[in-house]
Amino acid sequence: MVQSDATTVEEYLAEQPADRRATLESVRAVILDHLPPGFVEGMQYGMIGYFIPLERYPDTYNGQALGVAALANQKRYLSLYLMGIYSDDDASWFRERWNESGKRLDMGKSCVRFRKLDDVALDVVGEAIARTSVDDFIAQYERSRGI
Repeated sequence: MVQSDATTVEEYLAEQPADRRATLESVRAVILDHLPPGFVEGMQYGMIGYFIPLERYPDTYNGQALGVAALANQKRYLSLYLMGIYSDDDASWFRERWNESGKRLDMGKSCVRFRKLDDVALDVVGEAIARTSVDDFIAQYERSRGI
């Protein structure tokens, strides 16, 4: 995984090649437009992260903020990590909606890989981001940890 030493989202975007920066900015805009209240954007693990601040929920297993999504430039592709989908009990809706868009889905457990903006079902990304509230994400996390 390619990681950046940038300390701000603006620095991260500025260090990207122009074509990838434009794609990252477009996907970022969709995320920000749909991000539920209580999540914040910042740098996390060398990529753009969307997470619950530690002030809201400090009791994580590793002392890091709980990330619901992340956006990154990798060597051969761009990645959108959707931890809300990964922790969803039934994430089949995501695959179904993406397939309905007519775009090819290249996805691991939580990572959607794409090379250009036309590869992304932006409406489905927006829906995935909007579906997970802070309270729901904390509840999913606590269930997964047996808390």
